[in-house]
Amino acid sequence: MHIYVIGSFGCGKTMLFQALSGVITENKPGMDAVTVIDVPDERIERLSEIFNPRKTVYARMTVADTVAIEEGNVKSETISAKTLLEMRKSDAFLLVLRNFDNGSPVDLTGEFLTIIQEFIFSDIMQIENRLERIRKQSGKKENTALLQEKASLTECLSHLNSGKPLATLSLFERDGKHLKGFRFLSQKPMMVVVNCEEEKLESSDQIVSNFRKTIPSHIPVITVCAKLEAELALMAPDEQASFMAEYGIRESVAGRIIRLAFDTLGLISFLTVGDDECRAWPIRNGMNAQDAAEAIHGDLSQKFIRAETVSYDDFIRLGGFAGCKKAGLWRLEGKTYIVRDGDILSIRAGN
Repeated sequence: MHIYVIGSFGCGKTMLFQALSGVITENKPGMDAVTVIDVPDERIERLSEIFNPRKTVYARMTVADTVAIEEGNVKSETISAKTLLEMRKSDAFLLVLRNFDNGSPVDLTGEFLTIIQEFIFSDIMQIENRLERIRKQSGKKENTALLQEKASLTECLSHLNSGKPLATLSLFERDGKHLKGFRFLSQKPMMVVVNCEEEKLESSDQIVSNFRKTIPSHIPVITVCAKLEAELALMAPDEQASFMAEYGIRESVAGRIIRLAFDTLGLISFLTVGDDECRAWPIRNGMNAQDAAEAIHGDLSQKFIRAETVSYDDFIRLGGFAGCKKAGLWRLEGKTYIVRDGDILSIRAGN
């Protein structure tokens, strides 16, 4: 899971990144700051207590903080091609919007639309370049796949030219597999963080309610005070509890954003256990057992035979595998079994 923190100059995105990483950072020209966050999971903690493995591995979220994005940056190439390429590799964007006084008017919707338009322009350039290459091949024999790609890209271009991001184009739900490699910016899932002053947090519900009316309904929005959260992240653990109580912070921003990212990307975790390792593996909800096995290793998916399966809740309730087998809850599942959140899996694979 790879999340890019984006926003305009002065929105507080680097402060939010520091709150997530717990490290004071300073972006260097041409370089993104990157951190890897363990996803807290009480199930893995409990299983590690039981198995006492040599290694405990949580699901992980990679977060990157990139350069500020302003109107016209893509066209003027202020944002480098390398940065755009790295952004395309991400799974989702975390857009930080400024809701505090810095001498300029607060305009949540305007900032949001500026970012979207920059992404749209980048995607238009990408598609036009690809269509030009296809056109130059017109003298050669066009295969079915190339014709299908051309038709799909033309539909995408028409949608973008109408000012709409590709996230709102149904093509990708109908038949977008052959476009997967393009990794269009305006197609990626987006989460919005409204960065408030401490004094505005109490009135943030109304702010968010008004803002939601101006953006697509599928985009989730939360409010934070990045400055407070960054201070909290840099504190020693014994100081954090009193600080959170003083400012009414129920959960750290890292925890909130991790849950938000899992929900936005439709992720769940299956678990593997043993003396060597207890580990959480994030996968897309709805994935079958054979595809889930690939998260562990490609060979396990290619040579998949069966998956030994039991739910975490049953495992704990019945005191382990023996109790689950006695109750008939330990089972062997085939390739098409849809993995559920909290399933403990052991993959059987051929040689």
